[in-house]
Amino acid sequence: MSGSTKTMGVLTVVSLVVVTAYTAALGGSGWLWFAWVVLGLVTLGMLVSNPT
Repeated sequence: MSGSTKTMGVLTVVSLVVVTAYTAALGGSGWLWFAWVVLGLVTLGMLVSNPT
């Protein structure tokens, strides 16, 4: 796994924590969850395209 893929993985996990905390504190936001899903899919795509 390359450095940029690791960075995207960490960013994805951190953003999941932030979006979850925001939802718990202030209520859900569909746009935040949509953005997180897109980020997760991009990260997954990076993992699949560059497994080493």
